[in-house]
Amino acid sequence: MARFDFDTTWHIEASVDAVFDALTDSLHWPDWWPGLVVVQPLVSGNDRGIGRTQRFVWKSRLGYRLCFDIRITQVREPHLIKGEARGDVAGVGRWLLDEERQGTRVRYTWHVRTVRPWLSLFSRVAWPLVTWNHHAMMRAGAVGLSHYLKHVPKPAERAVQ
Repeated sequence: MARFDFDTTWHIEASVDAVFDALTDSLHWPDWWPGLVVVQPLVSGNDRGIGRTQRFVWKSRLGYRLCFDIRITQVREPHLIKGEARGDVAGVGRWLLDEERQGTRVRYTWHVRTVRPWLSLFSRVAWPLVTWNHHAMMRAGAVGLSHYLKHVPKPAERAVQ
């Protein structure tokens, strides 16, 4: 099995609350994240999202598809979302959000190993391409999220009576 340890940082010009809300609303990620084909709900989880399980289907820039389920294991609003992956890859992903002067710093760590034999072989042989693909898809996600958050309607302010 091939093992990957990715560490990605995004700088998003939006509040930490808005970024957190968008990241916890993963059913809508395909609206703004190129390469994400579909997110299917499997288990709803508790009121904080712990235990929520969803199936993610990604189409890589190299043409192959990855399918895996993510089960949320930890949430600390609005700074942390952690989940375990099972499927074509297995491991742990973690979103860390920190407020910055001009928005939010988002750090995503993804520690996974390939599970399927063909994917393990391909990943060993084409390691630079697989790494390039991951980084390209993450860059597309940052651009998509930034654009999405600029166009998300703001909640209407309540009239004071």
